[in-house]
Amino acid sequence: MRRENQSSVSKFLLLGIPIQPEQQGIFFALFLGMYLTTVLGNLLIILLIRLDPHLHTPMYFFLSHLALTDVSFSSVTVPKMLVNMQTQNRSIPYAGCVTQMYFFIFFTDLDSFLIASMAYDRYVAICHPLHYTSIMREELCAFLVAVSWFLSGASSLSHTLLLTQLPFCADIIPHFFCDLGALLRLSCSDIFLNELVMFTAGVVVITLPFICILVSYGYIGATILRTPSTKGICKAFSTCGSHLSVVSLYYGSIFGQYLFPTLGNFINKDIIVALMYTVVTPMLNPFIYSLRNRDIKEAFEKLFSRATFFLP
Repeated sequence: MRRENQSSVSKFLLLGIPIQPEQQGIFFALFLGMYLTTVLGNLLIILLIRLDPHLHTPMYFFLSHLALTDVSFSSVTVPKMLVNMQTQNRSIPYAGCVTQMYFFIFFTDLDSFLIASMAYDRYVAICHPLHYTSIMREELCAFLVAVSWFLSGASSLSHTLLLTQLPFCADIIPHFFCDLGALLRLSCSDIFLNELVMFTAGVVVITLPFICILVSYGYIGATILRTPSTKGICKAFSTCGSHLSVVSLYYGSIFGQYLFPTLGNFINKDIIVALMYTVVTPMLNPFIYSLRNRDIKEAFEKLFSRATFFLP
């Protein structure tokens, strides 16, 4: 790692994904295809929800925000990674690095809050179906999303402000984007306060939403077990199946980072987890909600038939 004489740097060098030079073209095409699939798939979900009145419900309201978050989340890191792979210009200005880190944390936290809000929506729909419309009012949905954005912004801003107070004695980041943990390891001053805030924010934005999800599905499971009809059980599982898949992808990546301290010598486990966050999960979410959701399929068929009607 290169050391600087001064205590601060004007730019950082991103080492990127540790792959062989002859494999750069293959991985560039792979990640470009996955990124385009992410953008097009999530924008299609947003468009369908916007155009189809039958999808103007709390569940799809949260889903549209999740799709927007996934597009933004992936766009924070993947385009820069692709440029670095293609041009071999791996430098990023200090301000650009800090900005990238801010938005990465912001959308990571926002994903967690939105997934928890969707779990609460499923809890009300299954456990209190007769009061669903009175509980999940438009005002409550807007409030939950607004709180999610506010808490995510506060969390990422606190990390960013603390980071900007640190001097750096090195400028090489062993990652494909400006990760907070990687940046803290480059600092030549005490980072105890930063680590304390990281732990506190982790409890608030990751652990607490996850507990809310577990509690929601605990009540859902108890309600399903009391359901006498097989049809009702199947309907409940079909309602929650897509969301459970998203929960498994999101939190599986997070907990996998701590349950498996080493994932082989060929690649850093932090990079694998980050690729799951930024590339794989945002790409799979539209497929999860479209392939297993009849309403989305019907909305897509309507949009497709409408588009073909105007074609010559």
